[in-house]
Amino acid sequence: MESKTITLVQESFEKVKPIAPAAAKIFYDNLFNLDPKLKQLFPNNEDAMKVQGNKLMSMLGAAVAGLSNLETLIPILKDLGKRHVEYNVQAFHYVTVGEALLGALEAGLGEDFTSDVKEAWTVAYGTMSNVMIEAAY
Repeated sequence: MESKTITLVQESFEKVKPIAPAAAKIFYDNLFNLDPKLKQLFPNNEDAMKVQGNKLMSMLGAAVAGLSNLETLIPILKDLGKRHVEYNVQAFHYVTVGEALLGALEAGLGEDFTSDVKEAWTVAYGTMSNVMIEAAY
């Protein structure tokens, strides 16, 4: 992954951190709008979804930080991919998750979600999800 891509992803994620709970809610709203069947894979009460949102943002933050050191990040992503199988996540779900993520970033970043930032996130998410999918399936 090019250093410019990593920098764009990391810098834009720094702008998302202050609104992390809202960004997580937007992400899950997007996800469930794109594929309502995915809702059954998640807790069905508001407090549990807030906890889930915190986990999402923490893991995403760690992954974004880890882009600078892929050798360390890849084993973590492989393990994460394998664990998602236990949650009944299918390989095709990663496409929907990517769409929901880009939508949440666009909503959260507003004008800062430039075409370059979108492309950087597309590359970064594609790289991370491919590692997870290959390890899991």
